[in-house]
Amino acid sequence: MFKINTHLFTAEGPRAVEKLTALGPGVFLDLKFHDIPTVIAGAVRSALSLSGVRIVNMHALAGAEGMKAAADQAAKGGPRRAKVIAVTILTSHSEASIRRVGIAGPVQREVRRLTQLARQAGLDGVVASPHEVKTIRRVCGPRFLIVVPGIRPAAGSSPSRKDDQSRTATPAATIRAGADYLVVGRPITAVPDPVAAARAILEEIASALP
Repeated sequence: MFKINTHLFTAEGPRAVEKLTALGPGVFLDLKFHDIPTVIAGAVRSALSLSGVRIVNMHALAGAEGMKAAADQAAKGGPRRAKVIAVTILTSHSEASIRRVGIAGPVQREVRRLTQLARQAGLDGVVASPHEVKTIRRVCGPRFLIVVPGIRPAAGSSPSRKDDQSRTATPAATIRAGADYLVVGRPITAVPDPVAAARAILEEIASALP
């Protein structure tokens, strides 16, 4: 899939979804909705009306009612609808930074708590760092979707291995931990030869598959 984040969607809106969908793969609409339940439901409804969108996300910190509103809205689309998932704790956060915003931590405990809330609310999965994948898979089983950013290739194709990400891992390690999808941006877009970087990442992923 192509991931459309707030930068592109703010600049181009639904037209970006239409153009990228026309290229073939589906779209992960990474807008991280975080608002009151009624507004989240409306945002999810609008997102799922866009042709080509396969995954939409929101913040788990919007709360159980907000996640249930999103799940209820998504359920109206039937079994072939796009998936709605919740961002747990951003991969830019560390133990120290979550404490500064009033979350006691540790990070793994908070991710597990928010994941359980998302599952109970009826969402299809979560976004979490590579460090939490094994725990989520063990707790939620094989059908719960786990989407993982913070991917940094073993070959070190990114100019800075972590950038502003605190909790990272290689593609191979993340796949072996049980991730369904890897989110890879700057390790491809911020290097001199993006095509070679993408191929190397695909090879690393393939090496970890059964």
